[in-house]
Amino acid sequence: MEEQVHALTLSFLSWVAERPRSYGDAMEAWRSSCPRLTIWEDALGAELVAVERGGERRVSLTPRGRALLEGSAPAADEPG
Repeated sequence: MEEQVHALTLSFLSWVAERPRSYGDAMEAWRSSCPRLTIWEDALGAELVAVERGGERRVSLTPRGRALLEGSAPAADEPG
């Protein structure tokens, strides 16, 4: 299951990096009621993405999220 979650996290980060995303877009596409697949919540908690405050709230990768996506950082649940 962890490998599947890691792959989904990378998919989510790639989706965010693809083009500007609103908070509403992210919630609609990635929110889950499944307690085992909390990709959106886990990415926020691990500081892989951030929600910018202001007019239209945007979701963007943090430096940590970009590094993970580019393969130069360990996943949040991996030592390192």
